[in-house]
Amino acid sequence: MESNGYQSGFGNEFATEALAGTLPVGRNSPQRVAHGLYAEQLSGTAFTAPRAANRRSWLYRIRPAAVHGAFAPYAGARGFHNAFGEDPVTPEQLRWDPLPLPDAAAPADFVDGLFTMAGNGGPASGTGVGIHLYAANRDMRERWFYDADAELLIVPQLGRLHIETELGVLDVAPQEIAVIPRGVRFAVALPDGQARGYVCENFGALLRLPDLGPIGSNGLANARDFLIPHAAYEDREGEFELIAKFQGHLWRAPIGHCPLDVVGWHGNYAPYKYDLRRFNAIGSISYDHPDPSIFLVLHSPSDTPGTSNLDFAIFPPRILAMQDTFRPPWFHRNVASEFMGLVHGAYDAKAEGFAPGGASLHNCMTGHGPDAATFDKASHADLSRPDVIADTMAVMFETRAVIRPTRQALEAAHRQRDYQACWAGLRKHFAH
Repeated sequence: MESNGYQSGFGNEFATEALAGTLPVGRNSPQRVAHGLYAEQLSGTAFTAPRAANRRSWLYRIRPAAVHGAFAPYAGARGFHNAFGEDPVTPEQLRWDPLPLPDAAAPADFVDGLFTMAGNGGPASGTGVGIHLYAANRDMRERWFYDADAELLIVPQLGRLHIETELGVLDVAPQEIAVIPRGVRFAVALPDGQARGYVCENFGALLRLPDLGPIGSNGLANARDFLIPHAAYEDREGEFELIAKFQGHLWRAPIGHCPLDVVGWHGNYAPYKYDLRRFNAIGSISYDHPDPSIFLVLHSPSDTPGTSNLDFAIFPPRILAMQDTFRPPWFHRNVASEFMGLVHGAYDAKAEGFAPGGASLHNCMTGHGPDAATFDKASHADLSRPDVIADTMAVMFETRAVIRPTRQALEAAHRQRDYQACWAGLRKHFAH
């Protein structure tokens, strides 16, 4: 491959093509790229970084970066060492089936049903996240839990949760979320007898509503839709148990009374719930997709402007009407790392294999995007009518730091070890 010359400048917007007619005019992601190529965005900064600092390029390539075989450890670079003393993190695309529910012969409550999947940072540094699944079939009986390390974002997928906290009661159903502040004590009962879902520990700055910027004063999650409980209490004595999570470890202590004994309170530090179906989705009405930041519900800011410690985004029901556009999510590699879950229905970038209760992890600069069946269908879809994406709810925990999967998640029986094969059918279409 020989040089075709150069362009000059630093941080400018460049445009170059080695084959005439490759670059689409007036858009980034047409329904079919010229010469049978694939469109792929490469993001070097957070989508919401300030315009002057935002760095991304659109690539038009013969095959997406997602297409490759399985990764294995490489020992040939003998001079390379991991200075952190931790297990290597695979760049593999990872996906899991739903976490199995506990057996009736060995019941588990919300705490005992937690299964740690991945995370970064930690309570000592005050940054990062812990990501867990839960699967439970028993109420928390005469014991209560609090997390001293993080605030908890709880996303039910199967079964309702009755959450009794020091500041009141939250009844939370699938397609709703609950946030329990750091240190608040609570117990979880299961009105439907069993439950499953996702839990994200936020070790960083407290979750907040994102600024709306050019969207204006309305849209996304509205403040009025977040619900905080009235005070409620119990006056009970007995031989009870208090479970604490402190500096990454669980501790237990006997307690002689119910700790949910707050009769009244005032202030602005409290648990809350939110119905994800009230999210006001924003989208394009001309061409291309806006960045997925438009699906941001809550975020925990970091010390870098425009870059979050944690972004909680959702992909709810919506209407796609863009013209001359590949309507499902595009192929991409991202400076951020993404852990996804599916609460309800199907996800529009995957034709099969991503079931409600399942999860996927695409880490920093790992190529991913629609599977082969979704690409083929969307590339030839009739764009004269809108696509109504209905009866769905997917969620995403996105972080600026690499999300390290736990060994138990990598070795779990419900991990899909053939996940990478979903891109194997992406054929070469290049023609010139």
